Amino acid sequence: MMMSECPYRLRSCVWEITLACCFSCKYCGSKAGKARPDELTTEECLNVCDQLKDLGCRRVNLIGGEVFMRRDWKQIVCRLTDLGIRVTIITNGFLFTDAILSDLKEVMIESVAVSLDGIEAIHDKYRQPGSYARAVSAIEVLTRAGIITTMITTLNAENSLTLEPFYREISRFPLAAWQLQACSPMGNAAVMGVDYRFDPLAVIDFVVRHRDDAPFSIGIADNIGYYTEEEPLMRGDSHGIRTFPGCGAGLSVVGIDSVGNVKGCESMYDDRFIEGNLRQRSLRDIWEDPAAFAYNRRFTPELLTGKCASCQYGAYCAGGCRSYNFFVHRKLYEYPHCARNIRR
Repeated sequence: MMMSECPYRLRSCVWEITLACCFSCKYCGSKAGKARPDELTTEECLNVCDQLKDLGCRRVNLIGGEVFMRRDWKQIVCRLTDLGIRVTIITNGFLFTDAILSDLKEVMIESVAVSLDGIEAIHDKYRQPGSYARAVSAIEVLTRAGIITTMITTLNAENSLTLEPFYREISRFPLAAWQLQACSPMGNAAVMGVDYRFDPLAVIDFVVRHRDDAPFSIGIADNIGYYTEEEPLMRGDSHGIRTFPGCGAGLSVVGIDSVGNVKGCESMYDDRFIEGNLRQRSLRDIWEDPAAFAYNRRFTPELLTGKCASCQYGAYCAGGCRSYNFFVHRKLYEYPHCARNIRR
C-alpha cells in the first residue's frame, strides 16, 4: 500500500529500548530486569529513528526496563531530536547521576517522567527499599536544572486509597504534570497477584477536587474513565474540552520493543499483538499493511460487548483501552471498570 493510500498517520511512538532494569517491580507489565540477549544494536536503533521520521512520527516516548541502563541511549535520543522528533523519557529515577543530567540537557529532551507510586512506604513496597528517596531526588535535580519534569503514578487497590496524603507530599515539587494510570493485571502483576482493582469514581473525584488548586496539571491515562460528566476535565487539557477518542493503537500510535517487534501499543504485551519485526520488515511496510492492527482499524460499534454495546458513547470510546480490556477479561471491546457504568 502506498502512503497516499494509507489513511493512518503515525503521530507518536512508545519505544522500549531495553528490558534491562535495576528493579523487578511487583506490577511490572513487561517483567523487566535483564536485557534480552538479542536487543537491537545501536545501528539498528538509529535506523529505526530514521524510519520513524520517514513515517512522520512527531513524538517518541522512550521506556524500558530502565532507559538509562542502555549505554547508547544518548545516541538514540540525539538521532531522534536531530530529525526533529520530540523525545520524552520515563525513568524510575534510581540510577540518576550528574552525568545523565548533563547528557539530558545536551540532547534537548522535551521532558522526563519519573515513576512515583505513592507515599514512601507504599512505593518502596512495590518497587524496592530506598527507591522513593532516589526518585524524589531525581525529581528535585531535574526540576532545578530546568528540565520539564512530570510524574506518573500507577494505581492499584492499595495506593489508590492514599492519594490525599501522597498529594500533600508531592505538592511541593515544581512538576509540569501528574498522570494517574491504572495497573493492569499483566506481567509481574498477574504472576504476583497484585490487586489492581480500585474505585475509578474516587480517583475521578480526587482529580476534580484538586485540578484547580494543584500547582501542576493532574490528569488520568487512557485506561481510566470514561464519559462521566467530568470527562472533559480528566485528560490533562487545561481548556477542559478533551475527551477520550478511543484507543489509538495502530491508528496514530505504535509500540516498538527492544528486539524490534512492532505492536499498536507497548502495553499490549502479548505476542498475539505483534504485527511484525523490524529485522524482517520495514516500519512502513508493517504500518501500511492492510491487514495490520485489525482490532482497531476494522472496529465497528457492532463489535462492542457487555454494557459497552448499549452505551450511547460506545461508538466514541470504542470500548476503552484495548490492553486493559484484554488482560482483565480477554474481551477487547468491553471495558470492565467503566466509571460511567458505575455512576449510572
